[in-house]
Amino acid sequence: MPALMRGVAPDPYDLLLEVPSFTLVSDDIREGAPLDLAHVHDSAGGANQSPQLRWSGQPPGTRGFVVTCFDPDAPTGSGFWHWVLVNLPADVAELPRGAGAAGAELAAGAFHVRNDFGTPAYGGAAPPPGDRPHRYIFAVHALDTERLDVDAAVSPARVGFNLTFHTLARGRLTATYQR
Repeated sequence: MPALMRGVAPDPYDLLLEVPSFTLVSDDIREGAPLDLAHVHDSAGGANQSPQLRWSGQPPGTRGFVVTCFDPDAPTGSGFWHWVLVNLPADVAELPRGAGAAGAELAAGAFHVRNDFGTPAYGGAAPPPGDRPHRYIFAVHALDTERLDVDAAVSPARVGFNLTFHTLARGRLTATYQR
């Protein structure tokens, strides 16, 4: 079915239990605006750098964070995970541009889980050429625990499952990209 005839994938967070929100901003991306080539996968002509992110207003009792980037519009039937960074300490409130790189220096205890490209790092936007704009939902999840009980070998879906039971609040920022 041509892209223009497909239905729009649901926002995955609309399907989960509702949680309060807090502020997530970026010097690199704006709500609803197209991603710059800096944040597009190198296979699609970009620099494959994760954007700078900064958050505030998380609830009292926040003990840690997880950062994710998900494309619900990928032609997979299950979306596409572009970034999963787990176990950030509660005193972290900003990530610099490029923090999603393999081997990037992260706060003690934090690590990347493999994305759907198969690498434990940020993987930028790379929708099929000619498809309609895809949404890239960057989310910072405030947790009621210092650490999710996962390791770097788990799938992004397993991290998502654990987030369901530990998310106190969520900050979101959605960008788009089309080739």
